[in-house]
Amino acid sequence: MDLKSKIILVYGPTASGKSNFAIKLAKKIRGEIINADSMQIYKDIKILTARPLKKDYQKIKHHLYGFQNANNGFSTGDWLKLAIKKIHEIKKRNKIPILVGGTGLYFKALVEGLVEIPNIPFAFRNKVRKLQNNLGQKKFYKRLLEIDPNLIDQIKSTDTQRSIRAYEVKMFTKKSIVEWYGKTRSDFRKKDFLKIIIDFPRTKLIEKIHARTVQMIERGAIIEVKKFLKLKVPKDNSITKAIGVFEIDQYLKKNIDKENLVEKISIKTRQYAKRQMTWARGHMIGWKKIKTSRLNSFLNKI
Repeated sequence: MDLKSKIILVYGPTASGKSNFAIKLAKKIRGEIINADSMQIYKDIKILTARPLKKDYQKIKHHLYGFQNANNGFSTGDWLKLAIKKIHEIKKRNKIPILVGGTGLYFKALVEGLVEIPNIPFAFRNKVRKLQNNLGQKKFYKRLLEIDPNLIDQIKSTDTQRSIRAYEVKMFTKKSIVEWYGKTRSDFRKKDFLKIIIDFPRTKLIEKIHARTVQMIERGAIIEVKKFLKLKVPKDNSITKAIGVFEIDQYLKKNIDKENLVEKISIKTRQYAKRQMTWARGHMIGWKKIKTSRLNSFLNKI
C-alpha cells in the first residue's frame, strides 16, 4: 500500500486505542501525528483528556497537543488553519501526516472545507438565543422560515441549535446559511486522504472506559481538576465541559464519593463514545472501517 502521497485520518470513539494505533503506524511509515481532538489542544487538563504521554512524544513527533490556554476560546476554524499548516510542513520534510482524534467536526472541516461565516458578536447571538427562548422552538422555527424559506428541507423543526445558528447568520450577514455552505471548499482533494475509523466492540469498550477512568483517578485527575478550577475559566469555554471536570468538582464538594465519581465519569464517557459513532455513521460514509482485532493485520500489509 503506497501511502507516501496520502494524508491519513484516524477516527474512533474515546478509549478505542486510536492514539496507540497512530503511533505504531507513524513508526512504520515515517509519519508525524497531528491532534484532531478538541479537548487535547488545551494545556491545563491532560490526564482527563487522555493526552498522549511524554514517552509517546519521544517516540514520534506530535503536533497541536496541549498548546492552548484554557481561558482562550478556540474554534474549529482555528484548528483547521493550524492543521493545514502542519500538514504542509510535514510533507515538506517528506514525512506522512497522520491526524488522529475523536472530534468529527475537525475531520469534516478538513475533508470538506469550512464555512467562512463572518464572526457574529456575542451580544447579537445572545439576543437570538433569548428570542428563541421567549418564543419557544415551534414559533421560533416558523419565524426562521419566514426570513429564510429555503431552510424547510435543510433544518428539522425540532433542531434548536441549528435553527438558532441559521437565524443569527441570516439576520447578521443578510445571506442564508445555505449560501455560505455553498462556498465551502477543501484545501485538499478527496483522493489525498486515507480515512480510517477504528471499530471497537461496544461491550469491550465499556470495560476499557471503566478501567481507563480508574487509571485517570490514580494518575492524579482529581488534583489536576482542583488546580484547573482555581483558574476561574469562563463556563462557556469548551474545556470546562471536558468529561470529568463537573464530576470531580462534585467529589471535591463532597457531594459524591469516589466510587460514584468513577461510575459517573464512566457513564458520561460511554455516552460520548456512542455519540461519536453515531456521528461517524451519519457523516463518515466511505471511510475504511477497521475492527480492532484487524489493526495489526492492517499494519503488517503496509
